[in-house]
Amino acid sequence: MKFVFPALFIWCPVIALFGQQGFEVGGGVGVSYYIGDLNTRFDLTHPGPAATGIVRYNLNDRLSAKFGINYGFIRADDQWSDNAFEKRRNINFKSHIAELCSQFEFNFFPYVHGSRDNYFTPYLFAGLSVFYFNPYAVYGEDKTPNLRDLGTEGQFKGEEYPTIDRALVYGGGLKFDLNEAWSINFELSLRRLFTDYLDDVSTVYPDMDDVQGARGTFGDIAVLASDPSIPDQEGKKFGFEGRQRGNSKDNDSFNFFTVGILYYFGNLKCPKIITN
Repeated sequence: MKFVFPALFIWCPVIALFGQQGFEVGGGVGVSYYIGDLNTRFDLTHPGPAATGIVRYNLNDRLSAKFGINYGFIRADDQWSDNAFEKRRNINFKSHIAELCSQFEFNFFPYVHGSRDNYFTPYLFAGLSVFYFNPYAVYGEDKTPNLRDLGTEGQFKGEEYPTIDRALVYGGGLKFDLNEAWSINFELSLRRLFTDYLDDVSTVYPDMDDVQGARGTFGDIAVLASDPSIPDQEGKKFGFEGRQRGNSKDNDSFNFFTVGILYYFGNLKCPKIITN
């Protein structure tokens, strides 16, 4: 407790400065979308599930700080594409996403819980996140090991891309009161990533003999995952060494659309300071 009260005395003036608008806690569900080398045309017809947990502190009726923990499932398959090259390339992937994020929100209108006049507002937000991903693929009835561990673009062991990375988070939404305690939020959150390997596709096809030798007992599945392309009439695949496999100049992205329910706890009460 000796650490709690000093912390309250430090933060209470800051909270008072911003108007003591109070905390909200809640969660939500929705859908997740992937954009990248296996979805170059922004196809939104194959979403995955998403869920979020939310803690928000309303600094005043215009500004809020929000912290979230998010889950999403993303996927894509070249067979969903109308592009002949992508169909023959025949790559697919799936991945679970786990994310921690923080963001600041700006309300277009004054927003005060319990107010008859200021009970809803559209808002914009921006922030940062850290997320985990680990793509895998399915060919026939067989699920591959994690694609990262197969070196599908010729990565040496120990030099594979990281599965924990950071992102810029931005977007907008609409929030309004259901009553003085409960509110509902509709939110679209977008991300700018610093990796192009969300889908395990980025650069060029490797030398398949090198992939086979480097991955030992996983050599056969590594070769298949590197080049699952559909053979031509002569039985040849097109994944020869150095041929373009993805576009490394345009990073991947994942995005969420969620509907959340939040409970408002009111103002944080500061302890009275006794001077005697």
